[in-house]
Amino acid sequence: MKKLLLLLLATAIASCAPDKLPADLLIKNATIYTVDKDFSSASALVVKNGRILEIGLKPELELKYDIKVTYDAKGNTVVPGLIDAHAHLYGLGLGLQNVDLIGTMSLDEMLMRVTTFQKQKNLPYIIGRGWDQNDWDDKNFPTKKELDSLFPETPVALQRVDGHAYLVNSKAMELAGITSKTKIAGGEVVLENGEPTGILIDSPMDLIDKTFPEITNEVSTEALLEAEKICLQYGLTTVDDAGLNRNIIELIDALQKEGKFKLRMYAMVSNSPENRDYYLNKGIYKTDRLNVRSFKVYADGALGSRGAAMREPYSDMPHHFGAMITPSDSLDYLAEKLAASEFQMNTHAIGDSANIAVLRAYKKALEGQTDRRWRVEHAQIISTQDFAYFGDKNNILPSVQPTHATSDMYWAEDRVGTERIKGAYAYKELLNKAGSIALGTDFPVENVNPMYTFYAAVARKDLKNYPENGFQMKDALTREEALRGMTIWAAFANFEEGEKGSIEVGKFADFTILDKDIMKVDEAELPKTKIVATFINGELVYEAK
Repeated sequence: MKKLLLLLLATAIASCAPDKLPADLLIKNATIYTVDKDFSSASALVVKNGRILEIGLKPELELKYDIKVTYDAKGNTVVPGLIDAHAHLYGLGLGLQNVDLIGTMSLDEMLMRVTTFQKQKNLPYIIGRGWDQNDWDDKNFPTKKELDSLFPETPVALQRVDGHAYLVNSKAMELAGITSKTKIAGGEVVLENGEPTGILIDSPMDLIDKTFPEITNEVSTEALLEAEKICLQYGLTTVDDAGLNRNIIELIDALQKEGKFKLRMYAMVSNSPENRDYYLNKGIYKTDRLNVRSFKVYADGALGSRGAAMREPYSDMPHHFGAMITPSDSLDYLAEKLAASEFQMNTHAIGDSANIAVLRAYKKALEGQTDRRWRVEHAQIISTQDFAYFGDKNNILPSVQPTHATSDMYWAEDRVGTERIKGAYAYKELLNKAGSIALGTDFPVENVNPMYTFYAAVARKDLKNYPENGFQMKDALTREEALRGMTIWAAFANFEEGEKGSIEVGKFADFTILDKDIMKVDEAELPKTKIVATFINGELVYEAK
């Protein structure tokens, strides 16, 4: 009789207990930094239909929900899905199929890599990227002499690490029709004794590009998928690709819709007349995984190749000012045209002359408008008085790459001198003026690893722990600021802060799991942080072995 009463009591209690709510995923035993307004933390979260359903503590969530899959974070750190606010994903993928010249420490090492590559591939056109003469003992630009000797009949085009200079051989110039008389605004065919040296800076590079073998749809697909794999391994859930043509944007869209490409993309449309005509007529294109709402413009070149446009001559090259790729009047025209649309204008600006030209064009075109979020990509060297432009009602935002500072610091002051360097890589000043700052890498110019971005932003050191006290520490970011710059502020710069960038109810279930608590570990441990897992839309898209 007693057993019967106990059974009836248990049945009654069970019938009164509320049914558990269905959910797809529980993340438990985690240190979760939500990066919400209060930078609050939690230990568990629940996902349903690809979005965050609830955030809290493990016991209460396990009691409340009927979970399909449980992921035990084992005490590791969870942050919002990391966003690279300025990169070249498609370029990274294509580069994997060409000669990798990153890290070469001399001309001889570069030539050896090219020769070895060609012996293996035997290609009709040799293409490579990644050399940086600033890393060599001889910091002068190389010439075509050695390439001509090694490859007299095979065209060779080797792109500098920043993407703003080529070293080409005579065969490549012959195919492109480049001679000592070739003059193109916005760049330079470097001459010595009246003859081309093989170095092409900025605009003339387009002539070489037009002679490259056709890239098939199959090659482009392979490039995108290989680059995506690398990004997922580094915890990236969104990548802003700084300059894509329509055909690649449409290929990404197709691959995403087929479920073959998981990474979310913010695609900046390359500023060509054909692209402008199409997208300005079509308007903003947005899906859950693809956002096409901006145009990428180049104001000038790069500092390393002395193509950045400066107000005064380079400190290490008298009478040389660099060059504007897009002249000021063209910037004004483009800004006015885009201001009449819903599209953002995202402009590469390195030198102080290029930056002020962009800032003036933005301010004039956006007069009377608010919250346009036009971006200055790099915002690298800015005159003291020009920082005030970034306080313009969320109309003008900085998008920077912290590892550029730690890569360039060895020689940047030689280029610009002791006064101008004070306004260079000034991330804290930009943040103070703009109220937010988007952080990226510019890969493949720099390493894909976002932990290097975080470390460079807060420590202002490179991976050799140089300099001991950090580079221009007045412009270092706090850890919270750096994480916001890689998540919610990057999302804000994309007009996506309502759907990603923080772990909050209703947002996409994009998050990255780290093996170290980057908010607390010793500074030296930051670049050693590894990615444990990457989730997009609540789906585990990468897990470390």
